[in-house]
Amino acid sequence: MSASTTITLQDRLEDLFSYIRDGRILDAITEFYAEDAVMQENALPPTVGREANLEREREFLSTMKEWQRFDVTAKGIGEGVTFYETIMDWVATDGTPVHVEQVVVAKWQDGQIIQERFYRNP
Repeated sequence: MSASTTITLQDRLEDLFSYIRDGRILDAITEFYAEDAVMQENALPPTVGREANLEREREFLSTMKEWQRFDVTAKGIGEGVTFYETIMDWVATDGTPVHVEQVVVAKWQDGQIIQERFYRNP
């Protein structure tokens, strides 16, 4: 991978982080994910397609009252792939605080995520 390609993928990843930090998760899917993107939580069946993933995220966001934290504690960039480790906190609609630590591995093509998998302790 050339330096310019690495910088471009690094820039895209940093931009994605910015969207998530701001709680703009639906906008992030529209901006960074390919039309036929596949997203998967742990070993659950994957969700295929941008529209299906937008709907899945809308359902997730409907359980959230307040987005509080998104910190990236480690990240890496390779040949068309990125990973990052993150800590997230939010408040559920019933007032319960939620704390999640996870690793995300994404495969990219033409500046868009084509496949992404989230690894966390359920």
